[in-house]
Amino acid sequence: MTEINLKEYDYELPDERIAQYPVGERDMSKLLHYRKGIVSEDVFRNIGKYIRQGSLLVFNNTRVIRARMLFRKESGAHIEIFCLEPLNPSDYESAFSSRVQVEWKCIIGNLKRWKSGIIKCTFEHKGVQYTLSAEKTRPEGDAFRVRFVWHTSDLTFGEVLNALGHIPLPPYIGRPDEESDLIRYQTVYSTIKGSVAAPTAGLHFTENVIKNLSDQGIWMSELTLHVGAGTFQPVRGENISDHEMHCEHFFVTADTINLLIEKHGSIIPVGTTSVRTLESLYWLGLKVYHGKAGFDDELMVDQWEPYNNRETIIPVKESLKALSDLMKSENRSFLKASTKIIIVPGYEFKVINGLITNFHQPKSTLLLLISAWIGDDWKKVYDYALKNNFRFLSYGDSSLLLREI
Repeated sequence: MTEINLKEYDYELPDERIAQYPVGERDMSKLLHYRKGIVSEDVFRNIGKYIRQGSLLVFNNTRVIRARMLFRKESGAHIEIFCLEPLNPSDYESAFSSRVQVEWKCIIGNLKRWKSGIIKCTFEHKGVQYTLSAEKTRPEGDAFRVRFVWHTSDLTFGEVLNALGHIPLPPYIGRPDEESDLIRYQTVYSTIKGSVAAPTAGLHFTENVIKNLSDQGIWMSELTLHVGAGTFQPVRGENISDHEMHCEHFFVTADTINLLIEKHGSIIPVGTTSVRTLESLYWLGLKVYHGKAGFDDELMVDQWEPYNNRETIIPVKESLKALSDLMKSENRSFLKASTKIIIVPGYEFKVINGLITNFHQPKSTLLLLISAWIGDDWKKVYDYALKNNFRFLSYGDSSLLLREI
């Protein structure tokens, strides 16, 4: 698996097929339906026709933050600061509610023009002018630690971002963010702030679609994985072994884990972020089952961990029950963990039984995940989408990929 050649997962994606805006109505995007090698199409609002009663849909309820801030130095140089994740305080809720100052891991745009020193920008909140200062203190992995100070306890950092930040549209959307993106680059069920990219498979759902699915006996649950900018990171080199996955933080409630146990065999995640979280739960549960992890440890799934632990495999329900029992014994209502899992052809899926997802970039880790799920039929699916005017990437159309159910 580490010798997978990326050239085999390439296809020609014309620029005009990359959606720059969403369709007028969320649920009127096109839906490609794949089941047991057969491809057909419909509109998304009819997705309930293809999902079996009693299935469990799992949504990622993360909410995109206005993570991009634009500064201008006295020299006139423009500096962009892209907030990735909080460092001090390190949990999202505390970071957004902090007053006076915070520190975040950030990507810096036009870095060569900001060697050192403090840069500032002014902004307005409820008719009052404020100033935000930013100081780049030291490297932080592949990014930088930046201290933000706004010298007033009147505002939280969440309010600062809302006042001057921009929605971080993906780089392949070749336009500035607009007012409409504040609504359309969020799912209708997003509640937990922290992502710098939307879990785009969920952008097609409306309240009406969700109600109709519920009315026909389809179960639903939520988890939270804050999507990082690494989701757009290209795979460098020709072998996947050269690629280092980004770390993403996720949160799952005890109720969701118990529902996953109950509904094992009929679980359909909405989006690749939900897939990565659900599959990571299995590997975490495996470590707990074998006494190799607990709440006193850093709960994390490493990039190649699933491929190195095959000799310790246990049934899915036993793994998830190990997590459930651990949480019960510690009186925890939710699990906080992180994952760097990479899902490539040859991966043996443990938890999921279907997938709702958009169409992904050539030679990307997301396309490798699709290939891991439906094998070489990914070419059949993408050829169909290209020949039948499907729109691609974040604001593009959707697919429901089923193997057996």
